Amino acid sequence: MGLFLGLGIGGIVLLAASLVFDGVLEGALDGVLDGLFDGWLSLPVIAGFVSMLGFTGAIVLGSTGLGQGAAAAAGAVAGAGAGWATYGFSRALQRDGDGSAPRQADLVGSAGRVVTAIPADGYGEVLLSLGGQPLKYAATADAPIERGAEIWVTATPSTTSVSVRAVHR
Repeated sequence: MGLFLGLGIGGIVLLAASLVFDGVLEGALDGVLDGLFDGWLSLPVIAGFVSMLGFTGAIVLGSTGLGQGAAAAAGAVAGAGAGWATYGFSRALQRDGDGSAPRQADLVGSAGRVVTAIPADGYGEVLLSLGGQPLKYAATADAPIERGAEIWVTATPSTTSVSVRAVHR
């Protein structure tokens, strides 16, 4: 029983170490096993396997009359499941978008409001949202647009200005 509990606790310690030393095992074996395990040989996966092996083995050994062999087999099956789940969750997190920053061109097609009236031959100001942040831009339009009107961005001629048109509903 002590061996299984030791494995379970050791797996949790290894998991804590993987949070602190993220990527150390992959870095230590860099290039040696490229493509062979493809993420399976990572500290979180190994920690999940070892801790589930130990705790499941201890539960089976303590709650049934089965021997250490059966407890180890049950622990290995549960550990393989925990390792597989850990691998799947980490792959899903890695696919969570490209992480690119919003660009000025992303404003084209977005809606906003006029905060300073836009004259026919000059600049006014509009409030837009870029990457979830409200930003004020200088704006031009083909026709005058009054303050408070809803607008649609048609172009971004510079990093601080946009061309807009009024939205008619």
